[in-house]
This record gives sequence, structure tokens and C-alpha cells, in this order.
Amino acid sequence: MARLFALLLLAAWCLSQVGVMCGAGSVRVAGSLTLGGLFPVHARGAAGRACGALKKEQGVHRLEAMLYALDRINADPELLPGVRLGARLLDTCSRDTYALEQALGFVQALIRGRGDGDEASVSCPGGVPPLRAAPPESVVAVVGASASSVSIMVANVLRLFAIPQISYASTAPELSDSTRYNFFSRVVPPDSYQAQAMVDIVRTLGWNYVSTLASEGNYGESGVEAFVQISREAGGVCIAQSIKIPREPKPGEFHKVIRRLMETPSARGIVIFANEDDIRRVLEATHQANLTGHFLWVGSDSWGSKISPILSLEEVAVGAITILPKRASINGFDQYFTTRSLENNRRNIWFAEFWEENFNCKLTGSGSQSDDSTRKCTGEERIGQDSTYEQEGKVQFVIDAVYAIAHALHSMHRALCPGHTGLCSAMEPTDGHTLLQYIRAVRFNGSAGTPVMFNENGDAPGRYDIFQYQETNGSASSGGYQAVGQWAEALRLDMEALQWSGDSHEVPPSQCSLPCGPGERKKMVKGVPCCWHCEACDGYRFQVDEFECDACPEHMRPTLNHTGCRPTPVVRLTWSSPWAALPLLMAVLGIMATITVVATFMHHNDTPIVRASGRELSYVLLTGIFLIYAITFLMVAEPSAAVCAARRLFLGLGTTLSYSALLTKTNRIYRIFEQGKCSVTPPPFISPTSQLVITFGLTSLQVVGVIVWLGAQLPHSVIDYEEQRTVDPEQARGVLKCDMSDLSLIGCLGYSLLLMVTCTVYAIKARGVPETFNEAKPIGFTMYTTCIIWLAFIPIFFGTAQSAEKIYIQTTTLTVSLSLSASVSLGMLYMPKTYVILFHPERNVQKRKRSLKTTSTMAPPPKSQNLEDPK
Repeated sequence: MARLFALLLLAAWCLSQVGVMCGAGSVRVAGSLTLGGLFPVHARGAAGRACGALKKEQGVHRLEAMLYALDRINADPELLPGVRLGARLLDTCSRDTYALEQALGFVQALIRGRGDGDEASVSCPGGVPPLRAAPPESVVAVVGASASSVSIMVANVLRLFAIPQISYASTAPELSDSTRYNFFSRVVPPDSYQAQAMVDIVRTLGWNYVSTLASEGNYGESGVEAFVQISREAGGVCIAQSIKIPREPKPGEFHKVIRRLMETPSARGIVIFANEDDIRRVLEATHQANLTGHFLWVGSDSWGSKISPILSLEEVAVGAITILPKRASINGFDQYFTTRSLENNRRNIWFAEFWEENFNCKLTGSGSQSDDSTRKCTGEERIGQDSTYEQEGKVQFVIDAVYAIAHALHSMHRALCPGHTGLCSAMEPTDGHTLLQYIRAVRFNGSAGTPVMFNENGDAPGRYDIFQYQETNGSASSGGYQAVGQWAEALRLDMEALQWSGDSHEVPPSQCSLPCGPGERKKMVKGVPCCWHCEACDGYRFQVDEFECDACPEHMRPTLNHTGCRPTPVVRLTWSSPWAALPLLMAVLGIMATITVVATFMHHNDTPIVRASGRELSYVLLTGIFLIYAITFLMVAEPSAAVCAARRLFLGLGTTLSYSALLTKTNRIYRIFEQGKCSVTPPPFISPTSQLVITFGLTSLQVVGVIVWLGAQLPHSVIDYEEQRTVDPEQARGVLKCDMSDLSLIGCLGYSLLLMVTCTVYAIKARGVPETFNEAKPIGFTMYTTCIIWLAFIPIFFGTAQSAEKIYIQTTTLTVSLSLSASVSLGMLYMPKTYVILFHPERNVQKRKRSLKTTSTMAPPPKSQNLEDPK
């Protein structure tokens, strides 16, 4: 960089020595203090040419705005009295290197050591004869440049000579670095403010996935860099593609740009920091790729509200949101400019070229080639009448920049030259460091009525208008830019005023991933914080937040949309349940039958049939049968501590009592006949009292076991949420039941089953006893049937352990099995006797004692061994 500046100084010294310039002119206005001006009068040239086509708005409008401001200042007796401001205005041709060459003319007067020069020794490229330059004048300050890249190049030179510079359009954040560009100021806000405004726009529209486009150079690259940095700090916005447009794009370059943007088609929002020419060519490539309406443009102030970038491409630009520093149209300039003519504006050396371009005609003797179809200019044409005219957007800022220097010089003049009209020796020459201090201190209302001021870095405050290009009556070509909001430290965007392609008011999406629905969590894509996959919170999980799912507590299940948890319904076997109908019916009928038998036996207690049945054991057996039927009501009743205790006690008590009595009776019969085979002495413990003692002794083991169980583990009801925790949470239920597992329930009946098996064994052994004298065969049939019932019960009971209807099936199976076993005992042992007692009383009489028949295999029982009731 130091070598570059040395070469620049050498070139400037050479120019000051020979007093000539190669091929370029300038607009000069005489004055006691001269201001420099840099304007893009022409576009960048192609094919090795420095300058290209004329820029009517960006070039001529802005240059004329400075001339207009100088006229007003020089005509104002209150501002800089006795001091006339002059100017030297140069064309940058929209190229930083060319602008630097032109700007060297501003420092010629500051180069000392002017010596003899030989003009003949100077030659220009292409053999163009050198033009003698006017004697250099001292430039106290420079207005410009337009492009940030040009301003940066020029600022590096001007700071070496302490020449303050105020730009009207350069917005690159890099220029805010006061350590490198300490003599640079601007009346437009830097792109850091603009980038913040654009980030706010993107976030307000709900976009979180956008691409960026930047023209190569300080403006585009710095703007995108600021946007990316701010969006990263703010969060919620990710960059899909960040594409740079080359300074000298090759053929097909813009089609390549569009293809790259389509690699991430969901990133429809395109944030574009590009010059006017690049914007237009991007829109053309989009149209040629048949992608009109796909991209959603967010343009920087280089797009603003200009027509030229979108001319004939309005359909592609529909919906584009653009940003522009807050400005107003200056009516005084409109009146000034529309009255300019070839006669009254000879000071602008480019005005004749503008005249030809603006009115599409040719001036006689202009030297330009023309065909026969091009008409001759008359000179009587009028701007705004014979051509379209719209004030260029930066005119206000050009005027404000000139007035900022004028106000600073005015304050400096009052401080250094008090009481003097005109310049004093303290301001000849004007010290650049002192002038810079006065520039940074100015504060006045600008041409649009808004305050003009600078911060310590020379930046103006951020104030932007936000526009959107919208259709009119469904036609894009007749549409226009509509103000939809503004930004000043914070965004105010009228969402209802936004209009998108197809006259839609719904904001199109620009998101990597669509929002997840209720009950879904975001599973982030690694390295891309704005992209995710939606994963359902299935099963018993619910959505805790947008990133997490968690399991509901045991007693709860998720809501229908899995966004929360709700209590799981609690069920139990109720009295009205269809599952309880059959068990209750059997229990009621069984109890009624049992009571009938008991009542019949008690009423005919001394009849032969009752006495032959063994009255004491019969009543015990009937009590057990009654308890078996009664347990059904406890199994259906709502579980509580009392009900659960009763279930433990009575579930096995009825069966134990019944099978103890049957076992005692069967054992008595078997022992009597076995004893009779070999002895006439009766076996012991066959009296009714002994039989009762044996029965109650066997039953007491069950009672003691239950009492120990009750003491070791107090009964209580529980809600089991695992029993009916189905795959579908909607079918899940909590089961209200007693604290008895399946194994403990079977264990409660285990002793009864042991008695039943033992009784069956004795029934088998006593099957050969003559039926005339005992109940062995009915007892045998009873036990066989009971065994079949319980053998069927076990697989049904345990086979339904995983069923969703477990509580119903198992309870119903258990109660029905109990009732069936009780009904078998009641039906086979007592119903025939009851039938005889009630319907055939003639058979219920004392019969003559008969001797047992003697067989070859069986001895007669002892004489004193009567199988009937001894009483």
C-alpha cells in the first residue's frame, strides 16, 4: 500500500509539473474556496474502455444537485457572507481505479516543488494528444464518491493531504473505521444500519432461511458480511447460499448464479447487495430460467425505488422489498432541473450528451455516429415535458453534503475570521484538520427537513424507508413501489400493506424446514441451526418444548395432540358391567339354591335322608358353598381396605371349608370300609364330633395363613396403570384393584386346591363302596367335575394376563369357576336329596337295616358300623 501511494504521489507531481491531463474534462465553478465533486456520470466501460454509457439519473442528476446547492449557498447572504464557493466536478466512470486517477487532480495544488516541465514529453495512451489542464486550485473538501469502492480508494489519498470528504451514497461499513478513514464522513447511514434493518425485515416476515447476493467490491461484500454477522448474533436466520458476483462477470455468469440459488430451493428469500447493473442482470437470468415468482427479493439501497433495474422485468420484481435511506423529493431541485437547457447550462460539459440521451436525438456537430432514423435535436425540448423525469433518490443527500461543508466553513469562518467579510489569512490556505472538526460538529435541518449530523466515525444516523414493488390491477408493468414501512433504530412494517405475486397478502415462506406440528419436536440438522426434521412425540411421550419430548408420569397419558399430559381414566369391574352380569346371576341363583337346601334340611332335620347325609358336615359344607357364592359380590365391589381384607379372608375360606368337609367325609367312608376288610373294630375319629374337629382343623390352617398375611401386609386398594397400558395411549386405563397379584390370588386358593386334589384321590379309592350305603360316588363325580373346572380355569386366567381386558376376564373367570364348583357340589350332593324330601316324602322313611352283601373281594362291615348318622 505504501508503494502504491508513493506512485500516486509521483503521478500527481508529474501532472503538476506539466499542467496537462489525458482525455478527461471536468465541470468548473469559480470561487474563493473550491469544493471537489466525484460523480458516476458514465457507467463502467467495456472492452478496455474506461467509460461507458451515460448515467442520466445517478450521474447527471447528482452532479446538477451539487451545482444547484452551490447556487443556493452563494445566493444566501447569511451563509458564508463574502465568500463564494467554487467547485471542480469529475466523472468517476463508476470505476475505482479511474476515479483515483481523476482525484489526483484535487491534490495537485498541494504538491510542492513545481519545476520546469516539458509538455512535449508527455504522451497519452492510444496517441491521444494531451489536454492542457487548468492551473490547479486548492480543494478544501470533496463531495463524493458514489460507490463505496470508489470512496475507499479516494479516501486513502485524500487523508494523506488532510482533505475532508463527505459521501452522499457510499454505505460500506468499512468506511466507519475512523483509524483508516479519519477524514471520511457521509450523510447516508452505513450498511451496518441497513443490514440491521434488512435482518429485522427478514425476521418479521417469518423467514429463517435466505441466500445472499453481493457484487464484488466493498459495498456488496461489506453489506452481506454485516447482514450475516447481525443475523448470526440475533439468531433465527440462517444463510443457505452466499454468492458473490464478479466485478467483470463472464458470459453465463448470472445463469450460474441462478442455478446455485436453486440448489437450496426452500431459501426463496434473496438478500441482495449489488449495483444497479448486476441487479438487472440477475432479474434477467431469473426470467430466462422461468423462475418468475419463485424468488423473494430483499434489496438494499442500491435498488431502492429505482425503475431502471426492473424496466421490462417488472413481473420478476413483483413482491420485492427494498430499502432506501429516508429521503424526500426536493421541489426546488425539480424546478431548477426542469428549466435547464443547452443555453443556460453550458457549465456542465456533459449536459449536451445528457440532452441527446434524454430526448433520443442528435445535436448537430456532436461528433457521434447516428443513423437516418435518429431525429435532430432542436434545443427547444423541455425536461419533464418532452421526456419523462423523476428526481433521482440521492439528490437530497448530495445537497445535504454540500450544505454540511458550507455550514462547517461558515462556523470556521466566524471563529477564525471574526468581523471579516470574505476570507482572512487564517483560512488561506484552509486547514483540513480544523475543517474536519467543524464538519463533525455541524447540526442543521437538511433539504428534506430532517436533521443532518455526524457521529464520531462520521456516520449519519440510520433512517430508512421501506418499499415494495406491487402490481396494479393485476398488472406488473403498470405497478410501482409502495411505501410499506420505515426503520429508525426499530422496524415498523405494515404487514397488511404487503402484497405478493397474484395479489396475495399471505407472506410466502422462505424456510429450510416447515414448522413442526403440535406434538412434534425439532430434530436439528447438524451444522444448520435453521434446518430440522420433525419427529413425533409418539406413545406416551408429550412435547415439552420445541426440541424435547418426555414421557408422561405413570398415572397420566398424553393429550390427543401430545402437547401435554392428562390423568389416565381409572376403571374397575362395576355392578352394571356386562362382565359382572353372569357371575352375579350365578351367585344369586346359587345363594338362593343354597338357602333353599339349608332351609329344607333344617325343616326336615330328623328325617332319615338328612340324618344319613351327616347333618353336621352337611351344614358345614353348605356354609362353605354359601361363602363361595358370596365371594362374587366381594370381587365385584369397589376395592377398599375393608373389601380387600374381606377378599383375602373369604376367597379361600369358602372353598377350604367345603373341600375340608368333603375330604373328611370321603376319608371317613374310605377308612370305614378299609377297616372292615380286616377287622370288626371301627376306625377312630368317625363320630360327628371328630369329623367337625378334623374339618375345622383343616380349615384353621387357611385362616391362620390369611391372618398372618393380613398382619404382614395390610390390605389396601391400588390403581395399577401398567395393567392396561396399551400401545395406543387412548386405550390406556388405570385399574382400581386390591393389592393382590395373580400369584398371591392363586396362592390364596392353593390350599383349597390341595384339599380338592386330596379329596379326589380318596374319592377314587372309595369308588368301589356300594352306593346303597354311602355318598362316595356322588362325591367322586363332584370332585372329578371340580377338577375339570379348575384345570380349565388356570390357562384361561394366566393366558389373559397381557390382555387389555384382563381385569374383567380374570375376575369373571375366577368368580364363574368358583360358582360352578359350588354348583357342582350343591347339585350332585344335595339337590337329589332335597328333591326327594320335597317331592317324594314317601321315600324319606326309616328302612329295615340290611346287611351288606358279601362278595369275593369285600368283607362285610362290622355289625356296629352303621353308615347312617349314629344319632
